Amino acid sequence: MSPQWAIVAVLATAGLASSFMFTLVVPIQSKLPELLNASREDTAWVVTSTLLAAAVITPIAGRLGDMYGKRRIVLVLLALLVLGSVIAALSPGIIGVIVGRALQGAVTGVIPLGISILRDVLHENRVDSAIALISATLGVGGALGLPISALITERSDWHLLFWVSAGLGVVVFVLVLWIVPVSVLRTAGRFDFIGAAGLAVGLIGILLAISRGNEWGWTSAPVLACGLGGVAVLLAWGWFELRIPEPLLDLRVAARPAVLLTNIASIAMGFSLFSSNVVYPQMLELPVETGGFGLSLLAASLVVMPAGLVMMVLSPFSGRMARTVGPRLLLILGAISLIVAYGYTLLFSTEVWQLVVANLVIGVGIGFGYAAMPMLIMRSVPQSETGASNGLNALFRSLGTSTAAAVVGAVLATYTVPFDGVAVPSPVAFQLSFLLGGGAAVVALVVALFIPRARDPHEQHPSLRV
Repeated sequence: MSPQWAIVAVLATAGLASSFMFTLVVPIQSKLPELLNASREDTAWVVTSTLLAAAVITPIAGRLGDMYGKRRIVLVLLALLVLGSVIAALSPGIIGVIVGRALQGAVTGVIPLGISILRDVLHENRVDSAIALISATLGVGGALGLPISALITERSDWHLLFWVSAGLGVVVFVLVLWIVPVSVLRTAGRFDFIGAAGLAVGLIGILLAISRGNEWGWTSAPVLACGLGGVAVLLAWGWFELRIPEPLLDLRVAARPAVLLTNIASIAMGFSLFSSNVVYPQMLELPVETGGFGLSLLAASLVVMPAGLVMMVLSPFSGRMARTVGPRLLLILGAISLIVAYGYTLLFSTEVWQLVVANLVIGVGIGFGYAAMPMLIMRSVPQSETGASNGLNALFRSLGTSTAAAVVGAVLATYTVPFDGVAVPSPVAFQLSFLLGGGAAVVALVVALFIPRARDPHEQHPSLRV
């Protein structure tokens, strides 16, 4: 393996470890109230805390990487993963687990930082394929991690999940320290602490409203206060960022049509991806009497796992396509694939193998779409802004997945049928969820059609070559 591809392999491993954190506790999520001796509303924070930390820290980590070195910040995020995993593994109660999961969420920032490192250190002919591989880890880590988590929880104590994630973090930390070179491209200036605080407060408010709306009530005072307050804070934050010489995020760069439209498409793609992550496992696990397939969590996770494998296999092909036809067409093809997958599921979803086929097509759509988005961003921003811009793009994907979790969750909770004294999602709920996922893919397609074609990125912002 050449030194450059060793760097790619290590950063891809870091991406896998990062995305694994989002499916880590899925097998024990329903049992958390019993395991932690807490209410279901309280244990929901085990998932929500990870989401909030990931959304807040990712764009901030991107800016820190641009200023102080991307490898250095990747190492800090991996250290937080290890620390959070150990805290959760040793904690007998809910507070320690929530704190640990929040620290684990911080590691999400390694994916956009890893993509930015690739632009700094790889030859221009290898950048697109490498970006496609790192982007694929967003889906691959979750797809592979779910059956691993299910197997661990079926055979051992749930604390082992966190010891495994701690060990994985240590291994990746050592590999990054050993293989990935020190970042030499830095952005001068002071870190915008006020901007970071404003962004954090605004995002937490909006994401709290989205993620807790189902439980608190969409028109309840806490949800309205969080949502409207978050919007107000972000508006004030944007006004502030446009008026200081060294902002956390250069909103003028973010407002460029190619960047803005790509980020909007990212919300829709994130929604479409997470809709499938929510719906297919539940459909596979529900009892046959209610219209499901009655599979165990492990068996269901093996059915959805091929989507992640397809993303990994397609990554080198995605890179070659981006070089020949451009990432914009790649994003368009990804959106079309998702539309086909959801349309197919609406017509054919009575056999397990049909859902396997649908998940394979979803893997194609997300593989193409997630590979294209960072390429579009980096063709449109100066090299000194790649960390912050990729972090912002990751944030928009997170907004899409968070919204999907809330909206699809509300649909599945609203349209139910009784079974053994418990309300479970009805076939109508699944059909509506497929329509929502497909509708989001249509939005992504329409937005992608309006993204302006970029000139040769190497003429605008030449990459460093080693």
